[in-house]
Amino acid sequence: MADNKIDLTFNFNDVEILQRETLYQGFFKMERVQYKHRNFGGGWSPPVSRELMHRGDAVGVLLYDPKHDLVGLVEQIRPGALNDSESPWCLEVVAGMIEPDESIEGVAWRELKEEAGLTPAALEHICQYRPSPGGCDERLYLYCGVVDLLGVDGEIHGLEHESEDIRLTTLPADVVFANLYCGRFDNAATLIGLQWLQMNRDRLREDVD
Repeated sequence: MADNKIDLTFNFNDVEILQRETLYQGFFKMERVQYKHRNFGGGWSPPVSRELMHRGDAVGVLLYDPKHDLVGLVEQIRPGALNDSESPWCLEVVAGMIEPDESIEGVAWRELKEEAGLTPAALEHICQYRPSPGGCDERLYLYCGVVDLLGVDGEIHGLEHESEDIRLTTLPADVVFANLYCGRFDNAATLIGLQWLQMNRDRLREDVD
């Protein structure tokens, strides 16, 4: 390791794709892929067969109002939570898929307008990560959007032609952090964003004119 960089043992050249088969093509694509890879102990693995969902890359934006110390999240029903005995409605960061020829920050600005009706004063990059690399190719780029959240709680947004019914919710930052692990913020992008905000909240508030 040099210059604080963590090197990986293998790279893209240490895996060989043997076969790809499309199993389903709808809103998302499901594929069966067969591959082999180099082993840590030396040599190559036998052929490995796995199902892979192609979801595409996405952008998420946590909303924060440093002047009024408010956190903004969007609430909507999610098919992945339909079996949740408490509620299939999730509190989340604003998020959307990256379409061809779109920039990452351009998606952030577009989704903020569509899902929250807001234009940020600034966007700050938090991180990028893979939510579920064991079976999905998605990479999510996470930002914090500095916005004015006063008086917007409960507003309803979303694109009708995409069957979106999205409610904007604002909460005092102290309330959010006191309940961070209560189970209400139960998705990775929201938790990561809120943990980042805990560490950067004072700095963002100091930057307020």
